Amino acid sequence: MTAISAVKAALAAQAIETPSWAYGNSGTRFKVFAQPGVPRSPQEKLEDAAQVHRHTGVAPTVALHIPWDRTDDYAALARFAEDHGVRLGAINANVFQEDDYRLGSVCNPDPAVRRKALDHLLECVDIMDATGSRDLKLWFADGTNYPGQDDIRARQDRLAEALEAVRARLGEDQRMLLEYKFFEPAFYTTDVPDWGTAYAHCLRLGPQAQVVVDTGHHAPGTNIEFIVALLLREGKLGGFDFNSRFYADDDLMVGAADPFQLFRIMYEVVAGGGYGPQVAFMLDQCHNIEPKIPAIIRSVMNVQEATAKALLVDREALAKAQADGDVLGSNAVLMDAFNTDVRPLLAEVREEMGLDADPVAAYHRSGWGERIAESRRGGRQAGWGA
Repeated sequence: MTAISAVKAALAAQAIETPSWAYGNSGTRFKVFAQPGVPRSPQEKLEDAAQVHRHTGVAPTVALHIPWDRTDDYAALARFAEDHGVRLGAINANVFQEDDYRLGSVCNPDPAVRRKALDHLLECVDIMDATGSRDLKLWFADGTNYPGQDDIRARQDRLAEALEAVRARLGEDQRMLLEYKFFEPAFYTTDVPDWGTAYAHCLRLGPQAQVVVDTGHHAPGTNIEFIVALLLREGKLGGFDFNSRFYADDDLMVGAADPFQLFRIMYEVVAGGGYGPQVAFMLDQCHNIEPKIPAIIRSVMNVQEATAKALLVDREALAKAQADGDVLGSNAVLMDAFNTDVRPLLAEVREEMGLDADPVAAYHRSGWGERIAESRRGGRQAGWGA
């Protein structure tokens, strides 16, 4: 197999999970802009996700968010997904949108609130059992806004207790992915503010607990690729929530703000042995003003392009330049790969997969957007928080 053949095979085998909530209406804290054709049910979200996979060939799974995607029969929902050519992926818990969680969920000083939050997390594991999902994704808005508001160490103890209870409930082939975010909505202390805190908890929990890196959840100037490299080295990188940020947790399309950063991250994934099923590539985005399905297709393509460039890095030349202490030569190897136009290569990969070379154009030609705008009239559109 030639080198380019290996690259093409790796690209054809890539799997990028799309989030159900990205197909619904979303916005900022100021305004949610409704769009025609937006799904009104989990089933309609899966129909749209199937279109993304149909045109890209690399988006085979869809993440659910509970209770936003609550349904009476999750096994039936899994069958519905498979009938449409996709599968259900990670189950995302929600312990941040109820009044009871004003002072936190699993870290709340009130034992009754903590019990309620834990019951929801265990319910999500039950849903994983019904859907065949491997991953439970956990993000906690828990924290404090003022010094002295609560005992920082006690909150960590409560968090550890809840995480252990969830871990004990997981099946052998299931795992939990712990996400972190350095601020918002807690502004003084956040209970899982960074990769180190997430890593410390996951280390105590064992191999079924992994860290998930949301690319928008870092302070300006943070070297995310260093975090990725270190977590890979320690065997603790479970997955990504891919999006872009300009200022804070903007949840823009991945690669929109800094495509070079996305390339650097993907290079560390490839170099560190993380390009495989153990590291989940998931999108977590908020499409405020752009059409949902074309935006998600474009995000998938952006990840593909960064991956292709990462796979094209001349690793032998880079290792030699690094060993020789050739600072500029080492950097040039990476820059040569980043500056490569990989769109023709990806077009070939898609055509060899029996797909159109241009997924966005193919989607528009399909007429799906026009059909759902007409057929999905009436009812309650899905949206952020619903």
